[in-house]
Amino acid sequence: MAKKRRGASRRQFVQTGLSGAIALSAVGLGRSAQAQSTKPNIIFILADDLGFADVGCYGQRDYATPNIDRLAEEGLRFTQGYSNSPVCSATRTALITGRYQYRLPVGLEEPINPQSPKNIGLSPEHPTLPSLFKKLGYGTTLIGKWHLGFLPTFSPLKSGYDHFLGFFAGAIDYFRHGAGSTSQLFEQDMPVEKTGYMTNLLGDRAVQSIEGYARSKQPFMMSLHFNAPHWPWEGPDDEALSKGISNLRHYDGGTQKTYGAMVQAMDANIGRVMKALEDNGLARDTIVIFTSDNGGERFSKTWPFSGMKYELLEGGVRVPSIVRWPSRIAAGTVSDQVMMTMDWMPTLLSAAGRSPDPAFPSDGADLMPILTGKAPSSPRKIYWRFKIGAQRAIRDGDWKYLRIAGNEFLVDVVKDPRERANLKERHPEIFARLKGDWEAWNATMLPERLQPAVYDTKGQIFTDRYGVNNPPAPSEGGPALLSPVAK
Repeated sequence: MAKKRRGASRRQFVQTGLSGAIALSAVGLGRSAQAQSTKPNIIFILADDLGFADVGCYGQRDYATPNIDRLAEEGLRFTQGYSNSPVCSATRTALITGRYQYRLPVGLEEPINPQSPKNIGLSPEHPTLPSLFKKLGYGTTLIGKWHLGFLPTFSPLKSGYDHFLGFFAGAIDYFRHGAGSTSQLFEQDMPVEKTGYMTNLLGDRAVQSIEGYARSKQPFMMSLHFNAPHWPWEGPDDEALSKGISNLRHYDGGTQKTYGAMVQAMDANIGRVMKALEDNGLARDTIVIFTSDNGGERFSKTWPFSGMKYELLEGGVRVPSIVRWPSRIAAGTVSDQVMMTMDWMPTLLSAAGRSPDPAFPSDGADLMPILTGKAPSSPRKIYWRFKIGAQRAIRDGDWKYLRIAGNEFLVDVVKDPRERANLKERHPEIFARLKGDWEAWNATMLPERLQPAVYDTKGQIFTDRYGVNNPPAPSEGGPALLSPVAK
């Protein structure tokens, strides 16, 4: 249940269908939003591989993140926010379409990488979050990571964005952005050369875009998709390290200190974005969202959860989820509503007085009643699957069914967030029901493309620098490997 510093009226809502979509029980919030004299601007800030407790307001104590914490202090913080996938491009598919990613071929790439078929990407014909806002008269901008298909067939400009500065691949060096490299930076669909630390470059463009929209007085939807704190592990002072590396490297780099510097650089640029909103008189009627595309990786803090990126354990999919909208959301609100990445599309459209395209109905929930205090939190049913190791999961209320490493579990994830106690024999009827529900849901999705899991010596799923479960040979610095059974 949401806790607020100041009271608000409540309206009951109901859960409908396999999607678990939340609908208003009475007059729609859309009409209320439509009646506003000013359309809300939207800034959607997406971190890359950020762990649940990697920021102060979720438990990080090794370094400070004052600007992200301020978003929570002045808005609403979800404690049970989830990503649609434990990897990036699959979650980004769900974000931009508002649907389970497994409904689209691009969502089966977990993630898109150089080995993916060249004809795979987000279809330009599919309605998207930016394309629907564009129809409402919004200016639309993507700054940062795309990762939903490559040129010439796929591009942010083909899927609803007016402006794009960023990169198409899953990872990019923080300093080297030169032509022809794996870290190529693009402006619109043309390669460009820019000098500087990538996190700062993205912050620079975000501030410039806010100022431009303020001058034009056009409402805007900006996607600010940082690559931080995704590897390569390079902080703002590590340019010399970057120059000494011939390729993007993952497994031989990084320290806890470097990781903290990467997160803090992102936090500082979020502070610049917030200041630009204030300086231009846009802060009150701008919705700012902060979240991550999946759970944390090597240096992340995921406490109190176990697991990490590439796993359907809580640490792989539980993510920070914050929304600030001073004119509509009470400051200091904390909500225990279970929510998922795909909910943001119907929620933001509702805030602007629009619904998703009826030909492509959203699997997500309209969370506006939660955000505005018009409804209490309610049980939710959400689903996952992940090709590496044939992982499966469903959350229904406090219960979670999980299949990982060839084993099946039933967990009360509220009482046991570390997923230590397997209750499937104590509650066989709940175990059977959730497993059956998952099978029924999965039958409505595109067929799975499974991939055997390979584990490192610590029992964690091994993936190469492209996110593919394909470890290097020992001569290339690969780890000693265990079989899935050994895990």
